[in-house]
Amino acid sequence: MHHASIRTANIHCAIAFYEQLGFTVADRFTTGYTLACWMEGLDSRIELIQIPQPQPAPDAFADEHYVGYYHLSFDLTETVPDLHSWLSDLKERISLVSELQPLKILLEPTQQQIGDRILEVTFIADSDGLPLEFIRFLGNRE
Repeated sequence: MHHASIRTANIHCAIAFYEQLGFTVADRFTTGYTLACWMEGLDSRIELIQIPQPQPAPDAFADEHYVGYYHLSFDLTETVPDLHSWLSDLKERISLVSELQPLKILLEPTQQQIGDRILEVTFIADSDGLPLEFIRFLGNRE
């Protein structure tokens, strides 16, 4: 996949949020009528597009009947020792950025089994309330 595109109500807040996750702005541009940018980080590429007159996004995380793209998922296995510490550090970093609201945690770090693999998983909301998943592979089930 080349990138994931995210529509945002405020591109400046979205950039500030994703910078706290480790993304950096690679290019700023307009889509003809609005501000946009490419950001790179976490072995991924995202496109942020500011939407004039935005409406609130549906609650894809809490609405069990929601149909559509659900979330982006980032693998932190090689970059952090555990999600509890990483989440605590992220919360602190976000609290220091004046234009951002406090970090919204949708699911505290927990272990899940998918197939024969054991993962550590957490979900947070981005600056527009869109769900983001962060995972660490812990090993295989014995």
